[in-house]
Amino acid sequence: MKHYLVRFIKNDSGATAIEYGLIAGIVSVAIIAAFGLFGGDLSALFEVISAEINPKDADG
Repeated sequence: MKHYLVRFIKNDSGATAIEYGLIAGIVSVAIIAAFGLFGGDLSALFEVISAEINPKDADG
């Protein structure tokens, strides 16, 4: 039984996949946080750009 327990503790075959999953999760949280912080500013910026590209006529 001790042999199986030692072998289980030393087994790291899935560690790389777990590490990549953690990194992907952290990057995703950072991206979501950035959009949350700068979302309003980005929306306003795109509205200004859109208004410059497609100006409205003064007559309507």
